[in-house]
Amino acid sequence: MNSFSEYRIKSFKHDGHLHRMWLQNWRVPEELLLPEHRLESMIVLINSQTPIRESDGKEWTSKIPSVTFFIPGEWFNVVSLLEDHGIRYYCNIASPPYVSGGVITYIDYDLDVIRTPDGGIQIVDQEEYEQHKQNYHYSDMVERKVKRGLDAVLDRLKRGQSPFRAEHALAYYELWKNEGPEG
Repeated sequence: MNSFSEYRIKSFKHDGHLHRMWLQNWRVPEELLLPEHRLESMIVLINSQTPIRESDGKEWTSKIPSVTFFIPGEWFNVVSLLEDHGIRYYCNIASPPYVSGGVITYIDYDLDVIRTPDGGIQIVDQEEYEQHKQNYHYSDMVERKVKRGLDAVLDRLKRGQSPFRAEHALAYYELWKNEGPEG
């Protein structure tokens, strides 16, 4: 039997302060990744009813199961929210993931791209990005990388390229339900 490892996800802001933590996620073992995901060294995590802790210490529990995709070197990550009426993709424009032990960290740069189950695409939180760009004094390099991350997400969405395939997210979730620690 393959073992799903437990991970925490920690999101920070550019100045180093903690933004949010997802306290219980399960990493899909590398040998169970789809070939195209393995090729990009994707880190795929599943969560359901996970506790989430905000920077102010408040905790709440996610009601929607999700499959999250991190791609080393890419300035974005993708959360596939498995809603009753279809998958909503929430894409964080963020620094590449850093993995240490059972913790994945990244810097959240506020800009987000949302694709609804009906295929609609929105870029959100642009005002927040502009405000933080001033407050945190983003360098030109950071601004270029954020723009490249945004362009990369939009390009993958337009082409229907991985990880924007509903059947893949659903397959990972079913695999975890059947073979993971909860299964």
